[in-house]
Amino acid sequence: MEIRADGSWHHEGRPIVRDALVRVFASILRRDEDGYVLVTPVEKVIVRVEDAPFVAIRADRIDEGEAGSAWVFSTNVGDVAVAGPEQPLCVRAGKGGQIAPYVRVRAALEARVLRAPYYELARSAEQRGGVFGVTSRGMFFPLEGFSAP
Repeated sequence: MEIRADGSWHHEGRPIVRDALVRVFASILRRDEDGYVLVTPVEKVIVRVEDAPFVAIRADRIDEGEAGSAWVFSTNVGDVAVAGPEQPLCVRAGKGGQIAPYVRVRAALEARVLRAPYYELARSAEQRGGVFGVTSRGMFFPLEGFSAP
């Protein structure tokens, strides 16, 4: 099994085209001492992941009333992550050393934020102490170091 950098899932070199099957596999994906694995009651299958196991295909800013606003990310496999203390947003080197934004989806699993959702973040970026970033759930997340082509 393999998850490529574009978020596509492959088995024995061929793409898995059934979205429902990919979502089932994504729901049992874990990261442990062996790396990325699919865990069932019967077996544990190692999954090769080129970059991050998921990609964030959408970013929406929502109003949370007195608490302020939050950034909600939707992934290619149907997960939703709200950037904040439990699901931080960061910019770091990814596949091939390229700098990219990532958001934690669940446990030790992340989604690489695609270009279009990144632009949504960049449009709302503010400057704090000379650093550009966004605020979500009261936390400031720097976006420095990443520039989408």
